[in-house]
Amino acid sequence: MKKHVLALVLTALTGGAAMAQAPANFPDAKATDPVTMGWMVGSPPPPERTIRFEDSSFLQFPQIRWTFSHWRELYPTTEVYRGAGPVAALPRAERADLDAVTFTPLGGAAPMTWEQSVAANYTDGIVVMHKGAIVYERYFGALKPEGQHIAHSVTKSFVGTVAATLIAEGKLDPSAKVARYLPELKDSAFGDATVRQVLDMTTGLEYSEVYADPKSDAWNFVRAGGMLPRPAGYDGPRTTFDYLKTLKKAGEHGQAFTYKSPNTEVVGWLVSRVTGQPLAEVLSERLWRPLGMERDAYMQVDSSGAAYAAGGLNLELRDFARFCEMMRQGGRFNGQQIIPAAVVADIARGASKADFAKASYQTLPGWSYHNQWWVSHNDHGAFMARGVHGQACYVDPKAQMSIVRFASFPLASNVSLDPTSLPAYDAIAKHLMANPR
Repeated sequence: MKKHVLALVLTALTGGAAMAQAPANFPDAKATDPVTMGWMVGSPPPPERTIRFEDSSFLQFPQIRWTFSHWRELYPTTEVYRGAGPVAALPRAERADLDAVTFTPLGGAAPMTWEQSVAANYTDGIVVMHKGAIVYERYFGALKPEGQHIAHSVTKSFVGTVAATLIAEGKLDPSAKVARYLPELKDSAFGDATVRQVLDMTTGLEYSEVYADPKSDAWNFVRAGGMLPRPAGYDGPRTTFDYLKTLKKAGEHGQAFTYKSPNTEVVGWLVSRVTGQPLAEVLSERLWRPLGMERDAYMQVDSSGAAYAAGGLNLELRDFARFCEMMRQGGRFNGQQIIPAAVVADIARGASKADFAKASYQTLPGWSYHNQWWVSHNDHGAFMARGVHGQACYVDPKAQMSIVRFASFPLASNVSLDPTSLPAYDAIAKHLMANPR
């Protein structure tokens, strides 16, 4: 496999902490439409249009434009049950004026329209909600309204929100050492880390992300979880839990924010341990059922059946909008308080901007990271869930707006999308505030 493809695969699976090394130019969204290209069509599909796990073609571009809407056809999964209750209605107040809203991309000089940005970001589906109603909804490529799409690292924010709720309920102590709840990790890097440090990713881990080096820790992580094919003779860990036990400490915990997905695997394990339930059941009980979701979701699992907390959630776009809108409304949705308002307020306040700055995110100056959420600290109080290749939940409390997006951008890291995403979200927010209906 070419080096740029290896980097793309690993960056996608480990959360996109580093910039994927790949060619600078790609065919545009129209030219790579997976339906037009005929991926996986036929019985069987022709070899040149077949996408496989075993050769990692499923994470090459443009194949990802099909893969991200068909994740369970390549991985073992478990259901996140929506329950038997009624679907929570999403009122509609659709507007035809948003496509023409203009903004200037970060670092750019020429204006761009919202409609152009949707295409530029290889959007698979997007919903804009304002004051509790859908004002904009579009689908492209392989994603249909009833379809499900991989959320990648947006999964972290679902898991972090539940963990923060357990803290508010007194079931999880943020100042306690991880080993108090997970004695299996007492001899690992996480043994003397606190729950708060893993939630905010301020742990000191000896964990390398050198994607061109097959001996890198990132390779060991994805192989252990079964996220990439294992080579002949592989004798390393075969579950995510077993892999976490091997990580060693580097430096001191609590000194700086460093985005490393194994932290979220610990958070997911903590959630399961203190609730006594598999993670998918926790999400069902605490989110899918009370939110009145339209459809079951599903989560990728490893060989032990443990859900991939760092990036394995697949869900319907409108259900994604229900979750994001619930966060925008301070944890309230479907006629009930689903997440304590104090939890959402704490997430929105963020954490140390100084700790975050040490990670040197070019497009996120002044931001922070808290409870697995990205916090802007801008004058609208916006905060986000972010996943590689363009998955996003953007919450703007001041504008009473939330935006959810699924995408299949060629490069994994969001630094490639932020210039045409963050100012676009802000422009839509300001337009809706200035032109209420």
